[in-house]
Amino acid sequence: MTGKRVLVAYGTQNGGTAGIAEEIAATLEKDGLAAEPRPAADVTDVTAYDAVVLGGGLYAGRWHRDARRFARRLKSALLERPVWCFSSGPLDATATQKDIPPTRAVQRDMSRIKARGHTTFGGRLDPDPQGRLARSMAKRGMAHDWRDFDQIRAWAHTIATDLDKQAVI
Repeated sequence: MTGKRVLVAYGTQNGGTAGIAEEIAATLEKDGLAAEPRPAADVTDVTAYDAVVLGGGLYAGRWHRDARRFARRLKSALLERPVWCFSSGPLDATATQKDIPPTRAVQRDMSRIKARGHTTFGGRLDPDPQGRLARSMAKRGMAHDWRDFDQIRAWAHTIATDLDKQAVI
């Protein structure tokens, strides 16, 4: 592989999306890339990275505000490097059963930064989450982890392969 540096930035409320970002970064590392998972709110500059993966938990069809703000704040720098995006959120098994396109709001954010691709992963709802709506859902028995780590790793491998092909060109 190329040894390129990849930032995996994420916006999350209860940590489920952070777990996805960490798995993506770990997979990219195994594929020979230097990958760093970081909360999107903590990132002020992406110029040290050759590529970016940006993800956000879905709330009412929109990414977590930290992911949205990251895309707006760093738009110019993101346009200068390859970017892939992911969403996490369906609180059921649909994300493992079929490809779920980005929501209209996420598609808008992606088009601003000319993202190369997107995937949606299943989400996770803790038994004791933050937020009134999430707590209500957990009380109704919806607390579960629908993240498919094999699916996450497979998607990360496609990013590494794409970056490796770019290095050859």
